[in-house]
Amino acid sequence: MTKDHWEKVYATKAATEVSWYRPHLDSSTRLILSSSRPEDPLIDAGGGASTLVDDLLERGFTDVTVLDLSGRALDAARRRLGARTGNVRWIEADVTRCNLPESAFALWHDRAVFHFLTRAEDRARYVETLARALRAGGRAVIATFATDGPPKCSGLDVARYAPETLSAELGKCFRLLESFEEDHRTPSGGVQRFLYCVFEKIF
Repeated sequence: MTKDHWEKVYATKAATEVSWYRPHLDSSTRLILSSSRPEDPLIDAGGGASTLVDDLLERGFTDVTVLDLSGRALDAARRRLGARTGNVRWIEADVTRCNLPESAFALWHDRAVFHFLTRAEDRARYVETLARALRAGGRAVIATFATDGPPKCSGLDVARYAPETLSAELGKCFRLLESFEEDHRTPSGGVQRFLYCVFEKIF
């Protein structure tokens, strides 16, 4: 992934026009609520301009971090939140190359980042970051394109996953707890098949 690509996306499209936009990430919110407590430290990796942070604050979450490669996407979220932006920790960084604190988070959320990592070395760096930043016993909620999802998104090739193949990418320190598929309707009316998985970090 390149920063220039995503900055251009958010420079030329409103946050409500990108293909992955949903007014509310209902499935993500449900999985987060069932996997953590409002006081738990949580990171939304690739959260960008998503409204998930708004919904978590509304539900009383008090320790939320949003990480994204695109400063423009983060700016859109901060403008939308207004005075509440100070209640969130914002990190502009590449998740495959950033140095997050060890065992800092009880929950890791990623909707539509991991499937953009088509190179094995980038996926390995992502998993290293995830494993370092998530505490033992913590949960990772990860949503990617399913095996019958689109082969491209935002002009980029993507990788598609079944629960077994996503589990294999994360490795032995993560145990799959739950998985399901969901159709996402894009703002332009297309349909994208997503896979949602919840993992527990067991060591």
